Amino acid sequence: MKARDLGRSGLRVSALGLGCMGMSANYGTPGDKGAMIALLRDAVDRGVTFFDTAEVYGPFTNEELVGEGLAPVRDKVVIATKFGFDIDPVTAERRGFDSRPDHIRTAVEASLVRLRTDVIDLLYQHRVDPGTPIEDVAGAVKDLIAEGKVRYFGLSEAGATTIRRAHAVQPVAAVQSEYSLWARDPEAEVLPACRELRIGFVPWSPLGQGFLTGTVAPGQAFTTSDVRSWFPRFTPEAMKANQALVDLITRVADRKGVTPAQIAIAWLLAQDPWIVPIPGTRKPSRLEENLAAAEIVLAPEELDELTTAAAGIEIVGGRGTGHEQYL
Repeated sequence: MKARDLGRSGLRVSALGLGCMGMSANYGTPGDKGAMIALLRDAVDRGVTFFDTAEVYGPFTNEELVGEGLAPVRDKVVIATKFGFDIDPVTAERRGFDSRPDHIRTAVEASLVRLRTDVIDLLYQHRVDPGTPIEDVAGAVKDLIAEGKVRYFGLSEAGATTIRRAHAVQPVAAVQSEYSLWARDPEAEVLPACRELRIGFVPWSPLGQGFLTGTVAPGQAFTTSDVRSWFPRFTPEAMKANQALVDLITRVADRKGVTPAQIAIAWLLAQDPWIVPIPGTRKPSRLEENLAAAEIVLAPEELDELTTAAAGIEIVGGRGTGHEQYL
């Protein structure tokens, strides 16, 4: 597995990370614990060094899974987790945002226990909290870095202005936002800010919640425990309209003798050398398929075809995160 630097932070990780959320939450029944631990360790054996989780995944259970799964190889991996929500510790109910400095410290102490580690490699604010100045957030993480409990600071789904304000207090190592051929929102302002400040960028959902793999049938139904059941882009009408993008990716993939998923990931990797996508999966076969995308080189004409043609396809439906606009 090739490695990449996340901007100028000094944080070097595998060119592809592993998004762990789906192992525990948001895509139906959680995966079998033993199988998921085996998958985590298989990823390490295949050269993955970058693993993404968050306290809200589960809530809490995904951090516990990642902590247990990576404990024997802790010195070989970079673990990223996130704070930013007010989560009832008893009911696990999510009650809104909370990035107050005292809450950040409490959240970090709990994450350290669940992750079975004494330091969090990369700590993201999961979503911008309108009630807490970003300077206070960055200052709280700066203190945790000084104390040795956190190594690097990150932001998720933040706007360019917020990134700049945070970076002025504590250097931001990475920004994580949804980015793919059907979610190109970061291109307007966020990616240019990251280039200017030399901040790494981590695309989540690089395969469009699985839609860009070509394995989601138009009109497919999802259970209520699957987030796609209420995402606007996964209504039957939207999936039918958005199939044009999958058809484009599939045409390029067929000519190249690879899969649509691999083309979608390879396109992201080609955008900038400091971009590190984190596709998630529960299946060893999909892990192998995704990681192989790091070896695919798209010719300039292939990149141009994908970028230009995709820009001409109107994507139907909002992203569905509940936070369509960057703050």
